[in-house]
Amino acid sequence: MGNAYLSGHRQRGCSTNVEQLNIVGKRSGKGVVTHRETMANVLSRGLADRLTLMDFAIGRKGLLNYIKSLAGSNIVKIVPDGNGSASDDADCRIERLKVVCGAFQSYLPDMAWIGDATAHSTAEVRFCSANTLTPNIGSLELAEAISRVLPFTASDETRPVLNTVLFEASMGKLRIVAGDGYTLSECTLDFETGDAETVRVLVDRASLKPIPSALRKAKRVRLSFGKAGDALDGMAMYVDTEVSRYSFVSMNGTWPDYERVIPSSFVCTAQVDTHEALKAVAALKVTAENPKEYAVDFAIGDGKAVLTNVDERGEVAINADSGDQSAIVRLDGAYFATAMRVIGGMTDFHVGNASEPVMLTAEGLRIVIMPMASPASQRQQRERAEVEQPEAETVGETEPIEPEDIDRASIEAEAEISEVEQPQAEQPQADVEIKIGKNVSDEARAIANAVIGGNADTEAEKPKRTGRRNRQPVATA
Repeated sequence: MGNAYLSGHRQRGCSTNVEQLNIVGKRSGKGVVTHRETMANVLSRGLADRLTLMDFAIGRKGLLNYIKSLAGSNIVKIVPDGNGSASDDADCRIERLKVVCGAFQSYLPDMAWIGDATAHSTAEVRFCSANTLTPNIGSLELAEAISRVLPFTASDETRPVLNTVLFEASMGKLRIVAGDGYTLSECTLDFETGDAETVRVLVDRASLKPIPSALRKAKRVRLSFGKAGDALDGMAMYVDTEVSRYSFVSMNGTWPDYERVIPSSFVCTAQVDTHEALKAVAALKVTAENPKEYAVDFAIGDGKAVLTNVDERGEVAINADSGDQSAIVRLDGAYFATAMRVIGGMTDFHVGNASEPVMLTAEGLRIVIMPMASPASQRQQRERAEVEQPEAETVGETEPIEPEDIDRASIEAEAEISEVEQPQAEQPQADVEIKIGKNVSDEARAIANAVIGGNADTEAEKPKRTGRRNRQPVATA
C-alpha cells in the first residue's frame, strides 16, 4: 500500500462526551415523583455506567435493577435524606437517598453500586414536567450514517485527527466523514441548520461508538450545533432524543481536505453485489499466504469481475455489469471487505487507472480505497511519464550536425560581413576569387583559401570538432 493520502493537525484539547437523561416527573418538596416504568425505561437507554442523581453518585445498572424490582405501586418518590439532626456536626452527617414506592421504603448511600471496575462514564439525571422535542433528522438515518463511517477511522495514535469523525453542516446537507489515510467514507444526509455558514465539529471515535444503538431506540432526534460552554471559539454538537441529550465538544484541530482525494473520472463502472463480493474475498483470504495482509486483483470486463490472489493461489469470478468497459486494479482485501460489509446490497464500483483510487457508491454514501502497487499500475505510470515528456524524445531523435556544415556556415557568414563592410569594392577579375573580410578568423581564412585554390584539406588537416552535442535521454517514470 502506498503512503497515506490524508494528514491533519490536532492541537491540544480533547473531545468531551456529556450525557444527560431526562425523566418526566414532578417536584415534591426536596424530592421528585415519577412513574416507575418511565424511570426504568430511561435508565435502560442510558449509556454511562455512573449517574449523578441529586448530587449523589449511583451505579446505573444497579439502580435500574433496583427500580425494576420495586413492587406495590407504579409511583416512585425519591428525596434526599440524612440520618443526623440539624444540630449535628455537618461533617458527621451521612447523606443518602430515600426511595419510597407504595409501602416499600429504602435508602441508597452515595457511591451505591459503584466499584473499582465501574467505568468512569457519567450521565446527569434530570427531572422535568415535560420533555417536548421537535425533530429535524431521522433517528435511524443518523444511526446508520454514523455506523457507516466509524469502521474507517484510524486507530493509530500518531495521527490523532484521523481518530475523529468530521460532522460538516452546510447548504442543507450534513456530511459525516471518516478516514484512516488509506480509506475514506462519506455519508450525506438532508439537514437544515438555519445558518448560512459552514459548521464543522470533530468528534472522537470512542465517544461515538455507543451512539448508534441509542439512536435506534429513539423515536425523535434533534441535531444542533452551538458554542461549547464557556469557550470563546469552541464548538459543540448536541444530539437530543425524547429521553436524553448527548453533548460532544469539538476537538481542536484541522481535518484534511478530503475532497481532493475523491476521484471524478473513471474508465470503468460496474455494478457489483456486495454479498457475492464478500464471499469471493473470504474464499481468497483462506487461500492467501498471509490471511492478515492479503491483496486481491480485480479484473472487470465481459460482464464479470475476476478476483485473484496476487500469488495466484485462488481465483473467483462474480457477476459485474460493466457494459463494454474494462479495468484492472489491485486492492487490499481487508479494506475491500470492510467496505462491502458497510454498504450491503448493490454498489457501483468505479475504477480509473490502476494507480488511482477506486470509489464505491450507494445512496448517500461514497467510499474511497487507495490501490496497491501492481505491474499494471507501474506500466501505466511509465506510459504516463513518456506522454508527459514528448519534447525530450523529439530532441533525442534529431540528426547530429556535422562540423563541416558548421565551418561552411561560418565562412558564408563572414563573407556576408565582408560585403557589408566593403560595399564599394571591385569584383575580382580572377576566375575563382573571393575577397574575405578582415574579421574572419585565421582558421576560417585558411580553409577558405584552400577551397578557393581547389586544394581540399586531408582528413588529418581538417579542423577538429569543437564539441559534441549531448543526446538527451528520454525521461522514464
